[in-house]
Amino acid sequence: MDRLLEATARAERDHFWFRGFRRFMEPLIAEIAAGRRLDILDCGCGTGHNLTMLRRYGRAYGIDLTWAGLQYAHRQGERKVARATVGALPAPDGRFDLVTSFDVLYGLPDEVEHAAIAEMVRVLKPGGWAIVNVAALPWLRGNHSVLGGELRRYRRPELRRKLEAAGFHVTRSSYTNFSILPIVAAVRLKQRLSGHVESDAEISVPAPPVNAALSALLTAESAALRVVNMPLGSSLMAVAQKRR
Repeated sequence: MDRLLEATARAERDHFWFRGFRRFMEPLIAEIAAGRRLDILDCGCGTGHNLTMLRRYGRAYGIDLTWAGLQYAHRQGERKVARATVGALPAPDGRFDLVTSFDVLYGLPDEVEHAAIAEMVRVLKPGGWAIVNVAALPWLRGNHSVLGGELRRYRRPELRRKLEAAGFHVTRSSYTNFSILPIVAAVRLKQRLSGHVESDAEISVPAPPVNAALSALLTAESAALRVVNMPLGSSLMAVAQKRR
């Protein structure tokens, strides 16, 4: 996990995947905020990079279990971060307007995953919101899965079922990274045929022309995602509201 966080910290600003991810997520946050200031908790904040985006919409706090990520966040000036597990959030009931979970649930054992979703419900105000992003489609498992400690990849019905069983009403779910899916699928197939090994190659920033081209594809997809859901993709996002 420390190696994953180190590679992530190097790539988060410039890598096409992270740029695309923020373009997918930010309109969802803005729609929930609707001009008001939110109290936000990022459940599994890693290096804290996404707190910068979240802070545009209110007071953003982050928790993570890894010292490496929290130390990096602290060096970047983040002070509203703490060490804790997503399975037992250090917050009172009904504290937050929005909780986020970005690429965390897929690495949790079943019982911790269940507890984490229940905890997100608990710390939200009645009618509060959650935005969840996870790895999608089991057949896309690859070398990055080994590096990230990936225990599962989700299909849309499975993620919806788990969120709604915990007390959420899912208002929207969609795959993302549909525009680059043929490339991802080809890379992962090659890795599967040769045997999966731990590698951070997929989150090393590509050559500038390649990075720019893939960023442009994801930018176009993010515009389309505002009006239509994607049928497939390497990631899966869901927007869910705590039942009143």
